Amino acid sequence: MKLASRLVNFDVCPDDPFRPMSTPIYQTATFEQLEADAFGQYDYSRSGNPTRKVLEDQLAALENGTRGFCFSSGMAAITTVTHLLKAGDEILADWDLYGGASRLFARVLNRSGVTVRYVDASNVESVAAAMTPATRLVYAESPTNPLLRVLDLKGLAEVAHAGSALFCVDNSTMSPYLQNPLDLGVDIVLHSATKFLCGHSDVTGGTIIVKDAALAEEIYFLQNAEGSALGPFDCFLLLRGMKTLKLRMDAQQKNAEAVASFLAAHPKVRAVHYPGLPSHPNYAIQQRQARGGGAILSFCVGSPEAAKQLAEKTQLFRISVSFGSVNSTISVPVKMSHASVPLELRDSRGIPEDLIRLSVGIEDAGDLIADLEAQLESI
Repeated sequence: MKLASRLVNFDVCPDDPFRPMSTPIYQTATFEQLEADAFGQYDYSRSGNPTRKVLEDQLAALENGTRGFCFSSGMAAITTVTHLLKAGDEILADWDLYGGASRLFARVLNRSGVTVRYVDASNVESVAAAMTPATRLVYAESPTNPLLRVLDLKGLAEVAHAGSALFCVDNSTMSPYLQNPLDLGVDIVLHSATKFLCGHSDVTGGTIIVKDAALAEEIYFLQNAEGSALGPFDCFLLLRGMKTLKLRMDAQQKNAEAVASFLAAHPKVRAVHYPGLPSHPNYAIQQRQARGGGAILSFCVGSPEAAKQLAEKTQLFRISVSFGSVNSTISVPVKMSHASVPLELRDSRGIPEDLIRLSVGIEDAGDLIADLEAQLESI
C-alpha cells in the first residue's frame, strides 16, 4: 500500500474480538497479572500500554523502521538519544538547530561529560573533516529550523558510519509523509509529534524510530528506566491526528508554495528560505531525498522592528512558538523558539534579527497572501 492508504489502514487494536474502528484508550496505570512469578504482555503503563503500542507500531511502519517509541515531548525524545552516549563521547551537530536542542546540548549535557561541537553540515566534507575518534553521534535537522537549510542525508550517513558514529535526524519539519531518513541510511529518526504528526496543537509528544534491533532495545530500556513515555490519552489523540496527515500536508505544502512564491517577488522582502523554491541553494537535494518543500518557510523584512510589527499585525497567522498545526502561525525565532540558544552560540550562528518564520496552515491560500500583503504594505 502507498503511504496515504497506510495512514488509515492498520491494525488499530490487535487481538480485540470486537474489532473497533478506532484504538481504545487504555487509561490504566497497571494490568492484572495471571501469575505471581511471571509478567504478561503488559504490567505497568510506563513499561508498555496497548494504546501506545499501536501508535509506536504505526510510526515505525510509516518511517519504514522496525520499532517506534513515543515520549512525553520532543525534547524527551532528544534527551533519550543523548543518553545513548557516555562521559567522554562527543556529539557533532549541525549549527542550525531548534533552540531547545541547543539549550540541552549546551547547559545539560556538559554535566554528564558529553561534549558537543558544531559544524556546517550542509557541507559533507566539513563534517568528515570534523569527525574525531570521540564522535559517537552526528545530529542534524533537515530542513533546518529556522533557516530551512537542506542537508545531504545520504552523504552525511556515510560519513557518520565511516567514523563508527550513529546519525540522528530530526524529521519534524517534514513528517514521514514527505521524507523518510531511514531509507537514506540514517540510524535514528525523531519527531516532535506536537508538530505535523499531531497537526491540531492539542498534543505534546515526541517519537523515535529505528531499524536496528539492538539499538531499539537500548532505547526501550531508556524509555522504561527514565519513565518518559507518552500517556495513553495523548497517544489516542495522536493516532487520530495522524490519519489526516496526507490531507493536511498536501494542503499545507500547496499553500506554502504559493506563499513562498508571493514573498519571493515582494520588494519589501529581502530573502526567502523555502526548500520548495527552485532558487533554494539545495533545491536539487531536497527534490532527491524528499517529496516536496514542506509547509515551513522563513523570510527577512529588513529590520527587527518591521519583523515585530508584521508578526503582531497579521490576522490569520497567529503568533506561536510551535509549528505544524492546521492553523497558520508566525514567529520571530530570535525572540521566541530560539531565544533559549545560549548567547555565544546565537551570535556565532547569525540568525537574522529580522527573520520571520511561517508555518502555513490549511486556510485559503488567497486569504493568507492577502493578509501578508496588507501587513507588508504597512511596514
